[in-house]
Amino acid sequence: MSSSPRAAAPALAARPGARRRPRALLGRALGFLTLVVVAAGSAYPLLWMLLTSLRPRNTVFSGGFLPSLDEITFDAYRQAWTGLDFPHHFLITLLVTVATVAGVTALATLSGYAFAHLEFRGKQVIYVTLLSTIMLPVTAIVIPLFLELNTLGLLNSRGGLIMVYIGTSAPFALFLMRAFFETLPRDLVNAARVDGAGEFAIFLRVMLPLAAPGAATVVIFQFMNTWNEFLFAQTFLQQPDDLPLQPVLYSVVGQHSTDWPLLCASLTMSVLPIVVVYVRMQRRFVAGLTLGAVKN
Repeated sequence: MSSSPRAAAPALAARPGARRRPRALLGRALGFLTLVVVAAGSAYPLLWMLLTSLRPRNTVFSGGFLPSLDEITFDAYRQAWTGLDFPHHFLITLLVTVATVAGVTALATLSGYAFAHLEFRGKQVIYVTLLSTIMLPVTAIVIPLFLELNTLGLLNSRGGLIMVYIGTSAPFALFLMRAFFETLPRDLVNAARVDGAGEFAIFLRVMLPLAAPGAATVVIFQFMNTWNEFLFAQTFLQQPDDLPLQPVLYSVVGQHSTDWPLLCASLTMSVLPIVVVYVRMQRRFVAGLTLGAVKN
């Protein structure tokens, strides 16, 4: 009889844990259900766009959510490819986006390293001045930029549009890259300087490889923003043949009626590069977002 309390002690100690298990499972189930609902809500517009691009025009709002097999057609894709001259405007958008991403990434990484690991006169003043431009709304700088490009003879040119994209996007990218470089240990920079390496060699061979997740984050954000930009392209490019995709796709939207299958087919093809870039750089992007969240 004296051993029975000892034998019962483990069973009593196990009861709180056993009680917590159903609560933990319920919490995980609710969390999983919430994620499923959020994912479904996020995927619904994309799925509707894809299904609408495969419908006849007269069944967009009269038919069910899923089109029947005999209704599926690819006429909207053929019409978008030929009628909107999709390949031509796609190449223009790709050229402008790649040039902008390359320019912004190069400027952001170089300036981010300088503001994080170099000391020079007026450092804080210059940094705050650059960051203050982020607070300006886009609509407030359209007219000044238009007048400036007109004065420089860069209006209605892709080079002028690329310069505007780089100039308006570099401050935010600089802010991101400076934060990434500040998370890297300064001992690496000091050790490289002791070994006689120059600042550019330190940046290129030591710090830039370690800041690759941050650069990937800048690339993804900048690629997405430039690819989907509409206002600057519509304002600064006045020749229809020089327009990128977004203004061309907007021309499909009519005042009284819209060819929804044609619009959805064009949008489906236009989002493919963004999906490809994100899938290719997903791991570095996630690593870049979580960099500095955990301290050793």
